[in-house]
Amino acid sequence: MKVWLVGGKGMLGTALRERLERSAVAHVITDLELDITDLERVSGFVQAERPTCVINVAAYTRVDDAEAQEPEAFRVNALGPEHLARAAVDVGARFLHFSTDYVFTGTAHEPYLEDAPTGPSGAYGRTKLAGEERVLGVPGAERLATIIRTSWLFGENGPSFPKTIAKACLERDELRVVADQRGRPTYTGDLADAALELEGLAGGRAPSAPGVYHFANAGETTWHGFAEAIRETLVRLGRPVKAARVVPVTTAEFPRPAPRPPYSVLDTRRIEAALGYQPRHFREPLDEFLARSTS
Repeated sequence: MKVWLVGGKGMLGTALRERLERSAVAHVITDLELDITDLERVSGFVQAERPTCVINVAAYTRVDDAEAQEPEAFRVNALGPEHLARAAVDVGARFLHFSTDYVFTGTAHEPYLEDAPTGPSGAYGRTKLAGEERVLGVPGAERLATIIRTSWLFGENGPSFPKTIAKACLERDELRVVADQRGRPTYTGDLADAALELEGLAGGRAPSAPGVYHFANAGETTWHGFAEAIRETLVRLGRPVKAARVVPVTTAEFPRPAPRPPYSVLDTRRIEAALGYQPRHFREPLDEFLARSTS
């Protein structure tokens, strides 16, 4: 086995790299130094390295900036993954790509299944959906390509909601956080574990069937509920919390360039069946994360 980890220096990439190293899986890592929008460079790299699995975590993730820079976001989120998928299929390598809850309309009232109708309302979601479609449209991808959609990601080695809220709790008397958007937080470590198991790179299991999967930690909540959980954890850990309360507010009170889905809860039953376990409730990895990051 040999893995090419694309975008290996980011938040999710770091979690994947650490697990590949612990499992002694041979791997090569690239980041910004290899432009995935350049098909010739991508193909040349794959032909030289001959990986058995390509894992792509490279993405344009600046949701608000994407509204004004959609062509650039499209190049990274749609053309890049297509190039990687084509190169992987050319050498018979499995291809794993990560996508987002933003591909949905956000107007549902029950968790989204993998085959639920899509309909992104913003540029970021449109470009990520285009990436999915281009990957799955590569001839041969039906045998080798897997897409994992996830939501509300947090982890080490990068900015995240828990880090921002934890810092604010220690510095401010009161926090105001949006309470009319619902989703499922996801810890990068748990997502990385599930992804590698799905690809047969950990846990001693064979690769699962290709296709689209959803992964998120258990526990549907709002951003306000997530912030409350962070504050409560900090108090329990004995940190010097200054914030006396977290005030719920509406999305309309915090206008942003890009629209946010009011409901983006992902149904994870397909990946649970494939792996044979349910994701942990988000409070568990959140407690561990805050204990490490705020000590």
